[in-house]
Amino acid sequence: MSIENNESFDLEEMGSFFDKRVDGYEEHMMNEVDGADRYYKETAKYIPEGNEIKLLDLGCGTGLELEEIFKVNPTVSVTGIDLSTKMLEKLTQKYSSKKEQITLINGSYFDVDYNKEIYNAAVSVMTLHHFTHDEKLNIYKKIYDSLICGGIYIETDYTALDQEDENHFFAELERIKVENNITEGFYHYDTPCTVENIIMLLKKAGFSNPELKWRFNGTSIIVAQK
Repeated sequence: MSIENNESFDLEEMGSFFDKRVDGYEEHMMNEVDGADRYYKETAKYIPEGNEIKLLDLGCGTGLELEEIFKVNPTVSVTGIDLSTKMLEKLTQKYSSKKEQITLINGSYFDVDYNKEIYNAAVSVMTLHHFTHDEKLNIYKKIYDSLICGGIYIETDYTALDQEDENHFFAELERIKVENNITEGFYHYDTPCTVENIIMLLKKAGFSNPELKWRFNGTSIIVAQK
């Protein structure tokens, strides 16, 4: 997202934003987001194979990533967390045949308890590009604690081209918040971080050797291990 200085912009609360757009969400992601025909498949490559694999899916939405993940591991057990009730309703309808394998939590992944050391893998796809460094670090620590020893975290997301690019997005968000007298809550506005900053935050959270595994234009896949 790029917005010129002094351009007015109405922020929408995160859950409400996605509830309103559920009907056209998948079409938008697959047809208008550059690289979507590739990054879901690339993300799924890092999901562990085998029986009794448990996966935490942050910001799971309608479960676009699950289609490819179930191809890699048809028996994986998924716990999905999302703010949007309507997105989760659509996910439930799509994967009715997998209902015994899917547990859904309607809430903020900042507030939900992930439990300790129970997941073999965690994934976030196109969801964490709305948050500050401190907010990301908070989430990364929770993910780290939720993984078993040797578990992996896969982040597929928009990333800023460089530090100047990242600084611009955060500065614009702060300006818009001031104009709208917003002091708390999560609102839909893209503030992607650089790959370097994401890797730095993952290391601070305790992950070993986080690496950029794939990049296409503005989308990157970073994988880290506990």
